[in-house]
Parts: sequence; C-alpha cells; structure tokens
Amino acid sequence: MPHDVRRPFKRPAISDQQKRRELSLLRQEQNRRDAQLQARRLASTVLSLQPETLEPGQPDPIEVEELPVSEPDSGSEEQHGTSSLPRDITDVREASKLRGAEGRKWFAKQLMLPEWMIDVPDRLTLDWYVLSRPAGKRCFVVSSNGTTVSRLRNGSVLHHFPSALPSGARTRENSGSSQSYCILDCIYHEADKTYYVIDMVCWRGYSLYDCSVEFRFFWLNSKLAESGACEPPSHYHRYRFSVVPVYNCDQNGLLVACGGEVPYVKDGLLFYNKHAHYQAGNTPLALVWKDENCSQYVIDTDGKGEVPTRQQVVLELQSDGKLNTSDDPPVVFGCLAPDFIEKSGLCSSNLLRFAIGNGGLTFVDGKLEKADIHYVGKSNRARAFADSYTKVIFQYMARHAPLRMDDLLASVTVSTSIDQEEKTCDVSMDG
Repeated sequence: MPHDVRRPFKRPAISDQQKRRELSLLRQEQNRRDAQLQARRLASTVLSLQPETLEPGQPDPIEVEELPVSEPDSGSEEQHGTSSLPRDITDVREASKLRGAEGRKWFAKQLMLPEWMIDVPDRLTLDWYVLSRPAGKRCFVVSSNGTTVSRLRNGSVLHHFPSALPSGARTRENSGSSQSYCILDCIYHEADKTYYVIDMVCWRGYSLYDCSVEFRFFWLNSKLAESGACEPPSHYHRYRFSVVPVYNCDQNGLLVACGGEVPYVKDGLLFYNKHAHYQAGNTPLALVWKDENCSQYVIDTDGKGEVPTRQQVVLELQSDGKLNTSDDPPVVFGCLAPDFIEKSGLCSSNLLRFAIGNGGLTFVDGKLEKADIHYVGKSNRARAFADSYTKVIFQYMARHAPLRMDDLLASVTVSTSIDQEEKTCDVSMDG
C-alpha cells in the first residue's frame, strides 16, 4: 500500500522535480548574470536597511542589538511569494525604501531556498553532497565597513555586532576597503549562540554566485578558518561562526550525516548538487529531507506544538479566487467562491490556512489533479509566504508513505552500480 501511495510522486521515466533539476542546470549555463553586481547590491541593501547607521569613528556597539522578530518554524524552508513582489527593483536605493511585506519579500528572494525532496535525484552518489541541517534561524550575515549584520529571511535584523569576519569590526587588524565585504548564508543556533555557515556567497568582495557548490564549500572551509571567525567570542568578535561537516552522498555519508554526532540540534538533512550555482530564490538543486532520526519535527505542528489531526496547508488567495502555492509558477490547489470571499471578509493576497480532508490529494501522471481542502482561517499575520508545493507533498508523504532513509540508500546503491558499469565500459572501449 505505501508504494501505491508514493507512486504518483515518481513517474517511471522522470519526475517533475528531476526535470526541474535538469532545467536549472541548463539555465545557469545559458544565463550567466552579473554576479559581482548582485553581491554588491545585496551587501549594500542589508546594511542600508538598518534602523540606525554608525557614524565613521564611532566605536562598535559591544552590546548586541536584537530586535523582536517573528520567524517561521525552523523546519519551514518556504519559497518566495510572487503576487506582490516588485520584480523590477534592483537598485539598492529603491529596495531600501520598501517596507512591510514588500521589503520582506524582496529580501527573501536573495536567499537560495531548497525544495523538499519528494523524489530521489538521479546520480545521487556522483553529483550531490549531504550535510546535517542545524535547527535554528536561517539568515544572511554581511560584514562591511567595520560592522556585521545578520538578517532573517523576512528581512528583519537579528543581530548587529562586531565580528572577526573581513571588515566585520572597527579594528586595525580587521580594516579593509569598502569593497571588502562578505556575505554568508547561515543558520543561527540559539543554544550555543553560534552561526553555522551553510554556504558562502561573497568573500572579501569576490562574488561566488556563479561558482559551483564544490568550489564554494572549498573556499568556505579554508577562508572562514583563516579569518579567525571560528574562534571563541571576544570583545570584537561577539558570536562564534562554524562550518557544517559536508559529506559525499554515498552510503557512508548518508549514514553519518543522519546519525553522526554534531554540536547542534539537527533539523533534517540538506542536499546540494555539486554543480549548482548560488541561485537566489527556490531551486531544485538544493533539497531538504527529514525523518524521525534526524529531526524533532518531521510533521508540522500547530501553534501549541502539537501535530494536528489533519494536515494543514497555507495558500495565497488570488483576485480570481484561486488558491496558490508560493512557487513560480504557482500550483493551484483550489478556488473560493466570490460570495464566500465576501462573507468571510477576505481579499487578494491573504494567506489562508486549509486542512486536507479525507479525500486527500489526487495525482495524475505525477501532477496534482484535485485537492480536498477545507477552510480553517487566516494564517498568522507574521507569516510572509504561502507553502511551497514540494513542502505540501513532502508533508503529505510523511503522513501516508514517507520517503525513508532506506529509499535513499537503495538509490545510492543503484547509482554506484551504474557508475561502475560506465567505468568498466569506458575501460573496454579504451582497450
């Protein structure tokens, strides 16, 4: 029975998610953007959106500024919304004027957000890395002009502090030109007050947007240690930074990433395609996966921390009544009647919560055909985006027929066998 339930998520030849992976790799080769300009804009925006700006010569605030923020659950790697996001804004001066939801959505587009794994990638052993994802708050950390700022996915300031990162504190040893900025993709782990760095976007002004994951991880491990940012906190280095162990996605790597000891609380596994560039927004070239052995929250909980009887999803109401996911292009899960919208006081762009009924989700040829959803109410006002399609499907699978570690290990075994056969064939042809 579990295999019958899971069959719609993976078609015999190629799944939708696998197709998106292949298209993303092709697109990044065809459309190389000005990555250096992208990095400069992001670094400038993070700093220009600060509530206060330090005057030149002003000493670093050793007391860390922590602003009250509302961050979605650490287990929710939502993809960016599309309905009201001003796509044409690229200049930092324009972006710094955005407020509220628009500002949050602009900033959220700068992070690379993984899809949820609903299908095991082809060539998992050959083309992918795996790492244990720390539980905590996903954020960008930017060091520039003698200060360091961390911002959450919704654009809110998490910390404003001095650090040992290049240009991260106002010291002689750490001074640099205005172009010597750094951008790190991190998860802040509250228990040990450590920023765990999961990716490097820019280092000393050198953009890594168009570099492969393989190269970015190499630089991350070498450069971060050289900077002294991994040292214990001190007067001019308020928080410790740490790299996350990365493994080749073979049988041993999977088992160690899932069951091995780490100094932080795990919240699932992250998978990165070795050839992927740092793509702002959602990407199928990075994936998140969970089971009970590597996460406390495999199935989403409600506001009380309890697992609801029925799976709940958050969708965005459109002007025509359609209920969309946050994907681009979005997936439509249903439609509300105009009289119900009026009676309930709803309007376009509202984020609404629904429960999946007994009819569940119906798939045809690997695509959603029908969803039995029932209106629950408006979503939390602090929330910025609807659920992504892959998150909804992963959660649905987790309740009915989860993608288990055994499935990943089996795929690794098949991938290894194919690789060995290809090598044997190459040797025979050379002979």
